[in-house]
Amino acid sequence: MRKTIALLLLIVIFTNCSTTKTATKSITSEDYFKTITTESLRTNLTVIASDEMQGRDTGSEGQKKAGRYMIDFYKSHGISFPKGATDYYQHIPAAYLNAKYNENLNDSENIWAFIEGSEKPNEIVVVSAHYDHVGVKKGEIYNGADDDGSGTVAIMEIAAAFQKAKNEGHGPKRSILILHMTGEEHGLHGSRYYSENPLFPLTNTVADVNIDMIGRRDDFHKESNNYVYVIGSDYLSTDLFNVCEDVNKKYNFFSLDYKYNDKNDPNKFYYRSDHYNFAKYGIPVVFLFNGTHADYHKPTDEVNKIEFDTLTKRAQYGFAIAWEIANRKDKLVVDKKDNP
Repeated sequence: MRKTIALLLLIVIFTNCSTTKTATKSITSEDYFKTITTESLRTNLTVIASDEMQGRDTGSEGQKKAGRYMIDFYKSHGISFPKGATDYYQHIPAAYLNAKYNENLNDSENIWAFIEGSEKPNEIVVVSAHYDHVGVKKGEIYNGADDDGSGTVAIMEIAAAFQKAKNEGHGPKRSILILHMTGEEHGLHGSRYYSENPLFPLTNTVADVNIDMIGRRDDFHKESNNYVYVIGSDYLSTDLFNVCEDVNKKYNFFSLDYKYNDKNDPNKFYYRSDHYNFAKYGIPVVFLFNGTHADYHKPTDEVNKIEFDTLTKRAQYGFAIAWEIANRKDKLVVDKKDNP
């Protein structure tokens, strides 16, 4: 009898220990960035960068059609528009879009989606990409598969991964605001409009992870696509630089290339995508980029030239950065004032 009781006690203790280990399993970004797959990216990009979208020029019907597709994607994944908004659109009037250059643009919209934080919901991590391109020129459709169809579908998948984590009880501590910007190709209009009319106070905006062209390789990396350019991560916050470095080392994503992070770089890419309209207000930013290539701003920037293996890894890297920013104990510290 004593042996039987002792055996039963051991079984109970072992069962309890096993249950405890399972319950306390540490959840990491890897548990969810692996849900970002080549298949889903390909499916969405094949639509977003199709002839049907007519090059997604700012305010065009093709761009609006692409926007409706994106919103349907969010609805299908149970991802809502942000609290405080009435729908998925931040409407931008034509008068604003034409104020600088008078390009006769129509009304357009930023598109946003939102995953509310579990512990610090008022602190906002922005994940952004522009969904406009340059439209139709001389009868040729510029589909912009890389610029910035690649970033567009990447942040759609990033949103879905965060929502899955939330559905399973592991949502981010800080809120994630997914921002699809309009008007980037005409002068960063959409991000400028958001920064001047923010839904959430800029003082509560922790960082912007901006993704613009991540589906190809450039001439400096002809032999391998296992890289990504990282721009701006150290300009305002040592914490953000360390996050990008540490996440990359932890999961062995890429060779990080800082060529265009040089403040004297003549290309001035730091000023040429939507993150800049956050950085100028002192918000830490990182810009993920594959560099330009022979099809940049040409009608030959097509889906069949996208390297989906590296697009997938770069999207996963963007998610892992945002995950770390959203879940770290302390808000990123802005410890630098030398914004170029």
